[in-house]
Amino acid sequence: MEQQGTPSGAPTNPAARPVVAGPGPASTPLAHAAPPPPAPPFWHPGDAPLPPDLSPRGKQKPGRKRRRFGWGKRITALVAVLLLVAIGIFWSWDAGLRRTGALQSYAGRVGNTKGTNWLIVGSDSRADLTEAQRKKLATGFAAGSRTDTIMLVHTGSAKTTLVSLPRDTYVPIDGHGKNKLNAAFAFGGPSLLVRTVEQVTGVHIDHYAEIGFGGFASMVDAVGGVRICVEQAINDGNAGINLQAGCQKLNGAQALGYVRSRKFATGDLVRVQHQRQFLAALLSKVASPGTLANPFRSIPLGYDAVDAITVDKGSHIWDVVSLGLALRDAGGGNGVTLTVPISGFANEAGAGSVVLWDHAKAVRLFAALVSDSALPADLVPKS
Repeated sequence: MEQQGTPSGAPTNPAARPVVAGPGPASTPLAHAAPPPPAPPFWHPGDAPLPPDLSPRGKQKPGRKRRRFGWGKRITALVAVLLLVAIGIFWSWDAGLRRTGALQSYAGRVGNTKGTNWLIVGSDSRADLTEAQRKKLATGFAAGSRTDTIMLVHTGSAKTTLVSLPRDTYVPIDGHGKNKLNAAFAFGGPSLLVRTVEQVTGVHIDHYAEIGFGGFASMVDAVGGVRICVEQAINDGNAGINLQAGCQKLNGAQALGYVRSRKFATGDLVRVQHQRQFLAALLSKVASPGTLANPFRSIPLGYDAVDAITVDKGSHIWDVVSLGLALRDAGGGNGVTLTVPISGFANEAGAGSVVLWDHAKAVRLFAALVSDSALPADLVPKS
């Protein structure tokens, strides 16, 4: 007896054969499940999204998201690149420094003293200048090398102290009797000059820096000139300048003439004042935001400075930068600048007109540098 509602010929046991729904109103028995319908050949806007494995971008791995290079990472990468470039430039400057054996050991050399002491020398050597440069800078064609500028710079626990040592100072020079201080440089180069300064001051020299004519002028031009206030008109053919009194901007050639000129009643004493004045103005311009923030000025300036400076074999570019900052502070009023105390002038056989130090005051001055203490109040120039 057939069950009511069961089609004729269908099995009475539903589990006997698999049944799947077909397109018609009735079910059709199959041996296996039918495959899913194929994906549409084309996709149009508004259609449902395609499955991931059929997406035009290809199959993506489950749980993996596409990484995006955001602005934070871009800025970090840019800073890293700029830092690497800066380090590369810094190291190239250090490698480009010229070095000399200025700090040589000798019997009885002054031992290490407190603080750090630099001997800065302005050399008048024309060896690296072309004929056109010698004419432009009015350096003449003298052979050999002398020093127009000799400065002792002390840094330590007290304020930075910059002391000008007049080149005509009458001092004993090992193996050459007594003569002008700059004669030591002519007789034996940087090492004999360092030795002579140590012996007459009692101050141990830790670093040596020498700058030449051409390099000085190039540095001034690299910063676009330096503004200086000229107290009195200067017309000096030997220095190649004709400056009116008053504040004005000097280019490289004019600046070189200004710090070289001795056409004054007290000659070298006025010149060393001009040298300190201009050094402070130059370093102030170098450290200004308009120079440091402008790579078209700061980078060429760095290379000009490297070409201009010769240092001792133990000095590096970071030592030079530290010196520049100390000199800027000293010239800007955060230190002391002065000339070694002078007692008078004399004419000495074989040396000509020379400068004589005030021995008692000079001893007190250099004793303060040796002990890294503040200068005696009576030696500090009144501002």
